[in-house]
Amino acid sequence: MSKVPISEEEKKSPYYKYYFMRDMAPIPEEKLEMLGNNPLTPETALKVENMNDLFKDGYLPGEFGWTRMEDGTLTMANITDMPGVTVDMFDWWIAWHGLEPMRYKIWDPEDHYYCLTRHPEKAKDTQLSMKERYWDTIHDVIEDIGSGKEKIEINFRAPKDIGFDETQLKKFEGTIVCAGNEKNPVIMCHFLRPTENGCELRTRFWMGYCIKDGKPKKKLLPPVKLIPESIIIKLLEHNMKEFTNLRAILPEVYQEFKNDLK
Repeated sequence: MSKVPISEEEKKSPYYKYYFMRDMAPIPEEKLEMLGNNPLTPETALKVENMNDLFKDGYLPGEFGWTRMEDGTLTMANITDMPGVTVDMFDWWIAWHGLEPMRYKIWDPEDHYYCLTRHPEKAKDTQLSMKERYWDTIHDVIEDIGSGKEKIEINFRAPKDIGFDETQLKKFEGTIVCAGNEKNPVIMCHFLRPTENGCELRTRFWMGYCIKDGKPKKKLLPPVKLIPESIIIKLLEHNMKEFTNLRAILPEVYQEFKNDLK
């Protein structure tokens, strides 16, 4: 698969080597096999109102796959082992990559065309923690998840503002990168927790829900039953691809650019 186009100016970027000199990290064969034999069902999928179950030790019944729930909404789950990645690295990446489009391109050189935060001053604010630098910000993104280039807005939120329990958040040693608002019918959650060799990323997408008054609420426009299953399948494939590549480059990118938040 060909890589997204870059400009002559971008070829001079210090990030160019991650775009030009490397192939995308391959998705593990066992993940591809699981995708072909999709194991998720409405009974095993994590319901959006039960998102705090992610804090439980061990694993939930449905950690991978996609399904349409009984109410017509769609749910996707993915799990990615991220050896060598730390919680600090992941939070830094989310705040850092939205400051220059080339950074988004090296995340997934085959599908990521553009990303820029609307709040660069917040991402650079040294008075804030790295998490706070991306909370309540919007990234304008152009990417291809399987149906051609499309423009999307990612409205990052503090976990407590989409329904995560504040008491458990205070004890949690990982990080939760989440997005959602009242306008768009999708809630995103990347739940990262430390492991013995790095971290483990557990992703959930809930389509057909928005965030209203700090909690998930069913979004009926467009009617949830009209959301095609092909969208959630392509999203899962894309998620597998981009996070497999991110885990391969993040430790090195972080060591080289961790003090360059500009």
